Amino acid sequence: MNPPSLLVLAGDVLRPALTLYMDLHAHPETSGQEARTADRFAGRLTAAGCDVTQGVGGHGVVGVLRNGDGPRVWLRAELDALPIRERTGLPYASRNDAMHACGHDLHLAAATGAAELLARLSGRWRGTLVVVGQPAEETLGGAEAMLRDRLYERFGRPDAVLAQHAAPLPSGTVAHATDETPMAAAGAVLDVTVHGRGGHAATPHLAVDPVVAAAAIVTRLQNVVARETAPDDQVTLTVGMLRAGTAANVIPDEAALGIGVRASSEASLDRALSAVRRIVLAESAAAGAPREPEVTVVSRSAALRCDPSTTASIRRSHSRLLGAGRALTWPGSMAAEDFPLFGDAGAGIHGQHGVPLVYWMLGVLNPAAWGRATADGPDTPPAPNHSPYFAPDIRTALRPAIAALTTAALDRFAAT
Repeated sequence: MNPPSLLVLAGDVLRPALTLYMDLHAHPETSGQEARTADRFAGRLTAAGCDVTQGVGGHGVVGVLRNGDGPRVWLRAELDALPIRERTGLPYASRNDAMHACGHDLHLAAATGAAELLARLSGRWRGTLVVVGQPAEETLGGAEAMLRDRLYERFGRPDAVLAQHAAPLPSGTVAHATDETPMAAAGAVLDVTVHGRGGHAATPHLAVDPVVAAAAIVTRLQNVVARETAPDDQVTLTVGMLRAGTAANVIPDEAALGIGVRASSEASLDRALSAVRRIVLAESAAAGAPREPEVTVVSRSAALRCDPSTTASIRRSHSRLLGAGRALTWPGSMAAEDFPLFGDAGAGIHGQHGVPLVYWMLGVLNPAAWGRATADGPDTPPAPNHSPYFAPDIRTALRPAIAALTTAALDRFAAT
């Protein structure tokens, strides 16, 4: 098959994929709440000819397309959105207080498009296609939940698991990491509760103010990166949530913090998490808290390292598909993913070793708009993922997204 023609063929499945995308974008659901999204995704997979199972590890969806003997190739996309109010002004913008600010709606639409296209191209491959709609990626809990629900036992050990992720790059490009560079960082999410003793704002000496302790914790935590991390290491620490109190004249009993930590390696992440725990305990004690704070690691993920040989093969396929210079090199990112659990990082859960993972970044911005934004310098960058203004240019992004995923699957079906 002449690879560039796959971009043309992707147009044959574009309309239903676009319809799904616009529907999901307008009706996003956050982690653990993805019931409607799962139903819509399952419906499109069924229409593409897949045998569909819902309710795997929560709202997880698995579609299976059998086409004779051959490799078992898995495609993974994510169901969940973020608790962000959209500000793009798009005619199909979110109608609620959540937003697909990370492109998961595009991933889902592309996955259904790839499934339908592969069904139409059944004479060109043999094997089993497994398409996964994973819940709760944003909280780093969904992959583990699906795997603990016997995902591999029920649907077969993968010969490869493939995924792509929207990035503020020009549409029609993809980016793969080199052998030495993780695609994404190791990460963890922590919930912290600092206890105080409530009281009247007029008599603070009779209370223990957890808000002051929480503020001290936020300030002190900045030293984990600035003073406890080696200059040649990479760690980020974000207090993304601080919640306390009900009224200005009431000192509350407790304050809650949500903390995200990212690191370039699991060892660096361990050190950072130990520092967070030490600081929280110490600042709470310094405030005279009546009891120790609670520090809970809600979720954790390993650094994402792709299989080198499989990545090299798929990158060559993407180069043939998109053209010279459009398969770029990804420099790595401090974003975190639970996708590594589908491979060796999750072997303790699913019992499988040596499952190759391949993950690439997918350009989603109109090339002309991207060129204007980058030409204006660092003061006007394109809106990044997790921004309320993040908006893939669906007219230029969806077709190559379908084609890139289909090409990668065909590469793996042809591998053995």
